[in-house]
Amino acid sequence: MEKTRILILGGGFGGIYTAMELCKALKKRPSDDLEIVMVNKENYTVYTPMLGEVISGNLSPLDVSIAIRDLCPRINLYVQGVEHIDFDRKVVITSINSSSVKNEIPYDHLVLAMGLEDNFSIVRGLSDHGLHFKSVADALILRYHIINLLEHADTEKDEAKRRKMLTFVVAGGGFSGVEAIGEMNDYVRGAARRYNNIKDEDIKMILLHGYERILPEFPPSLSDYSYNILKGKKIDIRLNVFIEAVTSDEAVLRGGTVIPTKTVVATIGGAPGAVLKALPLKKERGRIVVNQYLAVTELPNIWALGDCAYIMDNNTNKPCPPTAQFAVREGRRLAKNIIAEIDGSPKKPFSFKDLGMMGALGHHSAAGVVLGIKVSGLLGWMMWRFVYWSKLPGTVRKIRVAFDWILDFFVPLDIVNINLDPTENISKMHFEPGEMIFHEGDPGDKVFVILSGDAVVLKGVDQKPVGNLTIGDCFGEGALMHDRPRSASVRTVTAVDVLTVERKAFKALFTNVPVLREAFASLIHQRKDIA
Repeated sequence: MEKTRILILGGGFGGIYTAMELCKALKKRPSDDLEIVMVNKENYTVYTPMLGEVISGNLSPLDVSIAIRDLCPRINLYVQGVEHIDFDRKVVITSINSSSVKNEIPYDHLVLAMGLEDNFSIVRGLSDHGLHFKSVADALILRYHIINLLEHADTEKDEAKRRKMLTFVVAGGGFSGVEAIGEMNDYVRGAARRYNNIKDEDIKMILLHGYERILPEFPPSLSDYSYNILKGKKIDIRLNVFIEAVTSDEAVLRGGTVIPTKTVVATIGGAPGAVLKALPLKKERGRIVVNQYLAVTELPNIWALGDCAYIMDNNTNKPCPPTAQFAVREGRRLAKNIIAEIDGSPKKPFSFKDLGMMGALGHHSAAGVVLGIKVSGLLGWMMWRFVYWSKLPGTVRKIRVAFDWILDFFVPLDIVNINLDPTENISKMHFEPGEMIFHEGDPGDKVFVILSGDAVVLKGVDQKPVGNLTIGDCFGEGALMHDRPRSASVRTVTAVDVLTVERKAFKALFTNVPVLREAFASLIHQRKDIA
């Protein structure tokens, strides 16, 4: 007998719990008539409520990463990315690492659980210089970025550069932003005690939020409590503030205020990815509209849940919030509705009474509402840990997390810095008007090509203009090729985007491509003033 294939796109809470509930249904069915397939970019799912503790090192990355095959042993997992969904042919086109080799996966029922992506395009330069906080890799990169800055700040003699290294900015005062800055603040201040030349007062932690109170999901009293707790931890909270641009050296706020910093972590909401945007389905605020059964009404056998779906709660007649506890219940209900659809039995509408919400505010402090009761402080923190620990899938992982938490009371913070920087290559940078791309005397570490905007070349003690640069111009090659300091400065006139080629990649191209070598040799000869 030909099997009915249920294809799930996405391995977050919604997709995973849909798959887990379907696996339970398979055990109860008299015939082996169903096939469950999942497509996800990783072979694991992330337990996001505990992700912040990876920053501080309280938890190992493996503690918050759970193999999908262990949770759903009866599914067929494709560790691939979704390229396109063809509703007419009822196939999903996937690829491995966006390669040219494509794979077609047919389906009978399609579950869209692809979540949302960081919407960094709404802020100039954020995609080039902002740090994410959604995945295990993001948390690790942020952790080692912090340690790297502490190492350099400890020996930096230039006070302005040092202050910049020790200023940390988080944009977004929702749960993710508050939990991120709480963990960062505890970790940075704790780790700084191990550095001889860094004092606690040198460290600046800044939380930017575009509305009148942080954690707007909370009742005002709990938002105010959380605000005061964070302020007591020496976190500078700026409300009704929007970030407009980010460069490698500063965050620019609406109104012109500039914060010199090397760290901007953005938790400013998400947007559907390109695949979801292209779907010819009704959307509300970018999310796919589904009915009370979590089904798309325009097409048969298409379902959606989680962050990417716009779901009206049958219990409250309000849109369901994009939280883990809702995604879990949506997944369970959706699986049962798919089985009901296949068997021709009645489906049930989704409804769920919110059990509450909790947010960590750093070590030994949290706030929340549980079953209508407000909790905060140390009690709230203990409840926060217990609730999420109890819901962590797998006994072995529970034991590991409990052991790590106990060990955390007895061992000092770990400040080992494992280099996670990518191999030197080509990247993109953004600069605001009037910003220095590099200074005369700086070491030559990369070559620049202007993609948009204009810049001016400055030379000498009085920084006299000696040339102009515009779209398509290349500069900085002289100092790099001759291993000498920059012989001039370059300052932007307008907002500028540049392509940068790191030393190693540039020298490889220069050495091995004769045409390129001749072109740059001629360029160096013509423009001796531009380092």
